Amino acid sequence: MKYVVVTGGGMSGLGKGVTSSSVGVLLQACGLRVTCIKIDPYLNIDAGTMSPFEHGEVFVLQDGGEADLDLGNYERFLDVTLTSDNNITTGKINRTVMEKERRGAYLGKTVQVVPHVTDEIQDWIQRVAHAPVDVCVIELGGTVGDIESCPFVEALAELSYRVGDFCLIHVSHVPVLSAVGEQKTKPTQHSVRTLRSLGLAPNILACRSNSPLEGYAREKLARSCHVSSGSVLSLHDVGKNVWRVPILLRDQKAHEAVLRVLNLDVKEPDLKEWTARAELFDALVEPVRIALVGKYMGLTRINKDAYFSVEKALLHASVALRKNFFSQNPNAYKAAWNKLKGADGILVPGGFGDRGVEGKILAAKHARENRIPYLGICLGMQVAVIEFARSVLLDMQDANSTEFDAETKNPCVVFMPEGSRTHVGGTMRLGSRRTYFHHNDHHDVGCMAARLYGNVSYVDERHRHRYEVNPEMVARFEEAGLWFSGRDESGERMEIVELGEHPFYVGVQFHPEFKSRPGKPSPVFTGKTQILIN
Repeated sequence: MKYVVVTGGGMSGLGKGVTSSSVGVLLQACGLRVTCIKIDPYLNIDAGTMSPFEHGEVFVLQDGGEADLDLGNYERFLDVTLTSDNNITTGKINRTVMEKERRGAYLGKTVQVVPHVTDEIQDWIQRVAHAPVDVCVIELGGTVGDIESCPFVEALAELSYRVGDFCLIHVSHVPVLSAVGEQKTKPTQHSVRTLRSLGLAPNILACRSNSPLEGYAREKLARSCHVSSGSVLSLHDVGKNVWRVPILLRDQKAHEAVLRVLNLDVKEPDLKEWTARAELFDALVEPVRIALVGKYMGLTRINKDAYFSVEKALLHASVALRKNFFSQNPNAYKAAWNKLKGADGILVPGGFGDRGVEGKILAAKHARENRIPYLGICLGMQVAVIEFARSVLLDMQDANSTEFDAETKNPCVVFMPEGSRTHVGGTMRLGSRRTYFHHNDHHDVGCMAARLYGNVSYVDERHRHRYEVNPEMVARFEEAGLWFSGRDESGERMEIVELGEHPFYVGVQFHPEFKSRPGKPSPVFTGKTQILIN
């Protein structure tokens, strides 16, 4: 097994996730089988209980694991399916070590960070990075030198000696001070010095900067950090088109540098399809505006990351339909309504808690009454049901979800019976579940959702929720025109809702954005008969 480890120094937010994914794409294009591991040094077991404001989106894996959004980057870039084992946290490692200690697995020894914790980390990595994989790309989250990541750095240092074929790529910032006007290399030099002091030496430097790395900066870094100049890579900004990053790395022969360190034959990567997609993205002119009516909105990058997969799924769909996608998520009320009215479509994504829900309900009402394409995901589907009950079923003007009003007399959305009210971590309905398409018994229209998915009888999509549409009210909704075209295997849990007389008014309980890929957009984001983006 060959290992590529990506670390970061100096500051967070340098793009280690995109770098790791892009290196994986290059190695895949060279004919190698690649998997990825993300190491998150926080004490949480997983990302499931974290606020999107603080940590960004929680990405749901096929087996129900709740993980960092970088796992979504890996799946999208490499078109692979990962599991919760591909996300290592301090919480998971400590829990495993403590469970072993309680079972007496350490034979009465004093349990210590070295060797017990570091051995567990290495065992976990090697268990995930098994055949038929050729290369395992490991991203170490956080910043080198952080106290939380020290056990992982030590474990990776030990692993590098154990396995031999080990390439370390260090991502660091090369800033330009406006007063001086030249690229400064000292932050990277100090970052590498910290890394070396912890037992790891970089084979390749990936230098993040606003503009291409200058020759003098490259030579200075090569000399001071003890790497060849060909192993100093410029990872300068590529704008909105991150699909350009693998091409940027290829043009600098990054694949050759990695393959040589791993003792593999040097091959030229086949990026024809990838390059064509990146060039298509840059050439798109005709705009499409989708109003993203979310609750985790703000002006900072981390707020934007709260709906990371949703925006990527919209991007995949827009590129497939040759549209230049713009996401609108304003904060001011008046500006929000003006932009909502001018949008080509409205998307209401998932979320938890009652903050912002009434605004989502108004957005669903506006889309329904004005025949604007609407896609509701998870909470967005529940919002559509609540709005329909309030506006169309005249005796349900106080309809609500028990999540927002536990005493509501018309509970359209209820807590799932198997859910836990005392524990929040890992207790939702999570992971891949099967949805069966149902014929409309009340209206003579076909099943739009089934047509979108190619007229199959069922579809498997990923879920993350603890509330569901009240099955006792389904008959009334369907008699009034709101049709539940997708249900689980029991027929009692509603998965997809449609409004038959509307051009495109669809809600899904699952999260289709988690399985969207470049070149393989999610059907509910593109459409094949009634298209959301048109």
